[in-house]
Amino acid sequence: MFNLPDMMGKFQEMQNRLKEVRESLDQVVVEAEAGGGMVRVKANGNRKVMKIEIDPIIIDKDDPEIMADLITAAVNKALDKAEEAGRQKMENATKGMLPNIPGMDLSKFGLG
Repeated sequence: MFNLPDMMGKFQEMQNRLKEVRESLDQVVVEAEAGGGMVRVKANGNRKVMKIEIDPIIIDKDDPEIMADLITAAVNKALDKAEEAGRQKMENATKGMLPNIPGMDLSKFGLG
């Protein structure tokens, strides 16, 4: 049987847990590279770029597009990894907290 007060308590608990997880995502660091390691990017679980390292060998003032392409590729890879790490951490934090309600898609909230 559906118990509204119990469900509201679970939602509050879940909100608190999600807040803690969001705050901890700053400590989750992922790395990605492009061009065989010529460009390296570090990002955190909140999808913030923390550092970009560029091998001086790719710096060519006559062809800046190559460097721009490698930086773009490395940043996108790092942000994809950061998003996945954050999603997994959120899922783990909320696992088993909510009942499986048919038709209720929680994926939009990072919960499914």
